[in-house]
Amino acid sequence: MPTWSWIRALFVCLILAAAFLLAVAPGSSRAQSQSQQQYQPAPENLEARRWFQDAKFGLFVHWGVYSVMADGEWVMNNKKIPISEYEKLPPQFNPTEFNPAEWVALVKAAGMKYITITSKHHDGFAMFDSKISDWDIVDRTPYKKDVLKLLADECQKQGIKLFFYYSQLDWRHPDYFPRGRTGLTAGRAESGEWFKYIDYMDGQLKELLTNYGPIGGIWFDGMWDMPKADWRFEQTYKLIHSLQPAALVGSNHHLKPFPGEDFQMFEKDLPGHNTAGFNAESQVGDLPLETCETINGAWGYNANDKRFKSTRDLIHYLVKAAGYNANFLLNVGPMPNGKIQPEFVDRLKQVGAWLEKNGETIYGTRGGPLTPRPWGVTTRKGNKVYLHILNWSDPVLAMPKMPKKVKSATFFKDGGKIEFLEHDKYGLFIRNPQGFADEYDTIVVLELAEK
Repeated sequence: MPTWSWIRALFVCLILAAAFLLAVAPGSSRAQSQSQQQYQPAPENLEARRWFQDAKFGLFVHWGVYSVMADGEWVMNNKKIPISEYEKLPPQFNPTEFNPAEWVALVKAAGMKYITITSKHHDGFAMFDSKISDWDIVDRTPYKKDVLKLLADECQKQGIKLFFYYSQLDWRHPDYFPRGRTGLTAGRAESGEWFKYIDYMDGQLKELLTNYGPIGGIWFDGMWDMPKADWRFEQTYKLIHSLQPAALVGSNHHLKPFPGEDFQMFEKDLPGHNTAGFNAESQVGDLPLETCETINGAWGYNANDKRFKSTRDLIHYLVKAAGYNANFLLNVGPMPNGKIQPEFVDRLKQVGAWLEKNGETIYGTRGGPLTPRPWGVTTRKGNKVYLHILNWSDPVLAMPKMPKKVKSATFFKDGGKIEFLEHDKYGLFIRNPQGFADEYDTIVVLELAEK
């Protein structure tokens, strides 16, 4: 007869063996984590990351059938509209005034280098010709054209990179089950097969990555609706990188970047901040960074939202983003006819005019060497440091010592010399000459010694 101690030992061994098998089983979170940690970006991907960091400024576009209601992209959820009623919107969506050449020309006039557009938002409606669903712009609207294809062709023609926003969350798909925190009034049956939905998502991503030419990347959103679900990130990210190695993957999950991601974004906040309430659990990683913000208060078209940020506000945000070593993705919500509302157009052109004169201090720079200060931020390129002084009220600007000796200090706009004092112990001091402050950003160029 075996002893009780021997039986207990055997029982413990069986438990440990079962735990090990579960840990390495396909689909387990630990197996996925270990596999994802093996992700090695392709050379093309690393080069794309460098391009992305140099680009600094892009256009975000939230556009879909929700624009018909002129009440933002969350209208289906916020107004508790069931699917049966929401499906009446596509027949009313006919953007006959959409002009991709006009859009891309505006992007270039604004000094932007890329576009990120919603290919599918939370309502599940595809703004492209999907072959695995008829819930799309070609099959359900009188317009009958693939706007993403038209835009992709124009972007390639004019040298602008195109990224696709894709919502992992879906308020309409029956297999998005169990339900998340939103879309609970859509009227779906309380049943479904989760991995069938993930297969559907991967199928649409494959379409986007094979039918629209070279893509800058995929901008994911919505994982936060079901944060503990098995999203099968490893398989999805591998699919993207295998189809287009240079495509950058990012996800707006408000957390530290996951293995397999290539850039990190912050919604309505600068990296490391949480003024909007989205980034309480976010940690700044070591990937290229991006922050996104709206011109008024809405992402999708909202006819009643007149809270337009000033050109000064937008330029300050762009400059601060660069100082935080991040890109600025500035959003517009086009109207249902395909036009971008004039208030947005005016501000974009004004920012572009500022960049035409001052872009050297933004494009191709990296943040620092000083951390952001109450007076502004710094950017750097080679042996030059650009002081972006957004608030210069004191007669003398005091700051820590630069990493190398300062050879000269000049105003960027005219090359005029400016008085400075460099002290080994107390740092760098720059005198504020009266009457030299710029309307938006007084830029001082510090030329540092080579050694």
